[in-house]
Amino acid sequence: MILDSARLAAAQLFTPPFRAVLWKTLGLTLLALLGLWFGLKELFDWLALPWIDAALPGFPGWAGWLSFFAALFAGIGMAVGLAFLIAPVSALIAGLFLDDVAETVERQSYPADPPGRAVPPLRAMVLALKFLGIVLAGNLVALLLLLVPGVNIAAFFLVNGYLLGREYFQFAAMRFRGEAEALALRGRHGGTVFLAGLLIAAVLAVPLVNLLTPLFAAALMVHLHKQISRREAEQGLPPRNDA
Repeated sequence: MILDSARLAAAQLFTPPFRAVLWKTLGLTLLALLGLWFGLKELFDWLALPWIDAALPGFPGWAGWLSFFAALFAGIGMAVGLAFLIAPVSALIAGLFLDDVAETVERQSYPADPPGRAVPPLRAMVLALKFLGIVLAGNLVALLLLLVPGVNIAAFFLVNGYLLGREYFQFAAMRFRGEAEALALRGRHGGTVFLAGLLIAAVLAVPLVNLLTPLFAAALMVHLHKQISRREAEQGLPPRNDA
């Protein structure tokens, strides 16, 4: 079930509708990062450089060199920081387009089924912020794993597998169910959702490829929710909706 859902999601990633969402996500991410870069640069020029000049009033030459090296190292630090923020910022922005992804999957793969309903805007923003936090934490853990020898990489996959699986499955389920029933459904299939989350965490762990994490995760969980719902229906469990 999980591998079949992952295969279907991966096959749809580079279809035209998904590419349109991907380009929108990457374009807005680039604009956000550029704005952050120039904002931080202006803040540094306003705060740090005058302080350096004032600290060495009798040594204008030294102050100039110190200002130059401070600006250089600050630029390097900001570049590294922005590289680290690419995946989290893209996750935040992509979170605003997840309903587009879900609608595309439902339309392409399940045309005979009733379509899901979009998550309310406020709830969608909350989910997007959650995705940002999870991806930010995941990338921070991944960075620590690179810098600290001996840290068990299993922690990265276990934590992110659980969090990513939970949030993305919740998103997919809430297109068809109320929040309480979506939680109950996830509880009944917690192991399956967690294993699917591990696949998402594996994508998150690969630099650059992790930019696809939100799109892949949303598509994967839409397929998984459909398959779980059908299995429960075949077992005679009636669909419940508390919306």
